[in-house]
Amino acid sequence: MKRTIIDPTFSVAGQPSLDEIAALGREGVALLINNRPDGEEPSQPGSAAERAAAEGAGLAYLDLPVTGPTITRAAVEAFHAAVEAAPGPVVAHCRSGTRSLTLWVLGEVIAGRLRREDLPELGARHGFDLSGALRWLDANGL
Repeated sequence: MKRTIIDPTFSVAGQPSLDEIAALGREGVALLINNRPDGEEPSQPGSAAERAAAEGAGLAYLDLPVTGPTITRAAVEAFHAAVEAAPGPVVAHCRSGTRSLTLWVLGEVIAGRLRREDLPELGARHGFDLSGALRWLDANGL
């Protein structure tokens, strides 16, 4: 799993294996968020297997599947609330990390902690294209 640390309490990742999920528990991660719909790729373990691995490792688990074009304000708010409520570090994952980072930056812009004009640089610094987040903000009048 490729993992990118965004800040000390939040990172995004590509698809973790079940063994990698167990390792997250050993390193003190508090919450794993899965942003992939089940069946997106044949090789992904699926939300039930991820939940079992996460809970077995002492992690809280949130299954919040989205696709880039179907991200809703409700999904952004649910993601943001889960990250805010987590008692420790959060790892959110999708196929590459882009959807998870998009959900995070949208929540941060709505909360007033990030400016939309900062998104291209933040994405580039971490190796992600956040142009989809900008399009979402435009489409939602933000």
